[in-house]
Amino acid sequence: MSRSCEFLVVGGGIAGVSCAETLAICRPNASILLITESSVVKRVTNLVPIARYLHKFDVREQNVSEMEATLDMLVDQMEHINSSEHWIRTRKGLVVKYRYLCLCTGGAPKLFNSDRVESRIIGIRDTDSVLELQRKLLTAKDVMILGNGGIASELAYELKNINVHWVVKDGHTSATFVDPGAAEFFQLSRREQQSEVSPPKTAIKRMRYGELLPTKLENKKQGAALGPDWHRTFDLSGGVENNNTILPKIYYKSCIKAYKELPEGGLSIELEHDDGTSELLTCDFIVSATGVMPRHDYTIDSPLNLAEDGGISVDEMMQTNLPDVYAAGDVCTAVWPLAPHWFQMRLWTQARQMGSMAGRSMAAKSEGETVYQDFCFELFGHVTQLFGYPVVLLGRFNGQSLGRDYEMLVRCTRYKEYIKFVLQNGRLRGAILIGDTDLAETCENLILNGIDLEPYGDDILNPDIDIEDYFD
Repeated sequence: MSRSCEFLVVGGGIAGVSCAETLAICRPNASILLITESSVVKRVTNLVPIARYLHKFDVREQNVSEMEATLDMLVDQMEHINSSEHWIRTRKGLVVKYRYLCLCTGGAPKLFNSDRVESRIIGIRDTDSVLELQRKLLTAKDVMILGNGGIASELAYELKNINVHWVVKDGHTSATFVDPGAAEFFQLSRREQQSEVSPPKTAIKRMRYGELLPTKLENKKQGAALGPDWHRTFDLSGGVENNNTILPKIYYKSCIKAYKELPEGGLSIELEHDDGTSELLTCDFIVSATGVMPRHDYTIDSPLNLAEDGGISVDEMMQTNLPDVYAAGDVCTAVWPLAPHWFQMRLWTQARQMGSMAGRSMAAKSEGETVYQDFCFELFGHVTQLFGYPVVLLGRFNGQSLGRDYEMLVRCTRYKEYIKFVLQNGRLRGAILIGDTDLAETCENLILNGIDLEPYGDDILNPDIDIEDYFD
């Protein structure tokens, strides 16, 4: 069996769908085929500008049948690429000939136990893995969370009716996104919320779909990455009765040294702390939320250039070293000369940006046109929510790649807002904005314009001065 198309996009996550939708806008009459392992794909919806180049959005799960009006969809998994002859083969044996190919196969959970599959260790990455977590929680009383990123941070406080042991390698929580001051702000807020009467749950309207797939394919498929607010659509309750929310016990600067399964069930875990001491714990299972590895589990006739982190190397047009082959999202690594205020993090925000850029680049090349890199790659920006607070991250928000040659200004209003400015030579290089600060566009302008803030001193964060009116 064979078929052909002009544009072939592999991957049903945010990057793949964004790429395919951009192609449909730029080349409405072209043949576009999207291959996805799952019959449920991720779409960006409710795109709302927070600043000129910064947006927040929701991620909606959508059945492929709803998208077939604008795109050709195929539920299958790519097995081999022949880049020299421009065709791919799927697991079902279908050969697809293409003119341009974009790889958006995402990432796989980075398990601490070297990818050994064990029933009491699960990696959180997609909807299927969260459903597995739900099943395990029903009879569990103790769980260990390993990791310090967004998913681990939210999970540690969203689990109910269960004892949570949270193991982090850093000296503070949520280190992927925030500094120790912001981490303390979050923890104080959670303790305050815990002492109050629990507020009613917010109802979130979001369509969910089941899947009907052949068993042979279903056992090996991997869904797309979780998007914003993923935890709000799941009941994450454990087996401890009448206990409601229990604040997690946090083990700082620690790692798992050894573990073994107990005859009566559960795990015995030896934790090693930074000071050389160790501690024995028992739990029902471990949630490994330690990040992702770029996923390219297929064969290819010519090797793709890979970066040090295992991602497919791409230039500013999202093109790989192979002719007419592009990549976007978690599977790729940016190797072009980066802008002073931008760096790569494997987030859904950048998956959308890279997918759209790849679509524009492919469409332009197909028509012999020139396209320039999107301005979003000039400034790192990410909008998310942590512990119920809106969070905006801009530029080198934690002083990334600045060495020790920078200073920080912080303003904190307990339970309300946390603002941090990262300044270098009197100019704003990055910012963390937690709470309803209304400073996102102001900070964006200050970073991009390189305005000298030295004359204003500490007054730049004086709460009695409306800097958004002064600098906008």
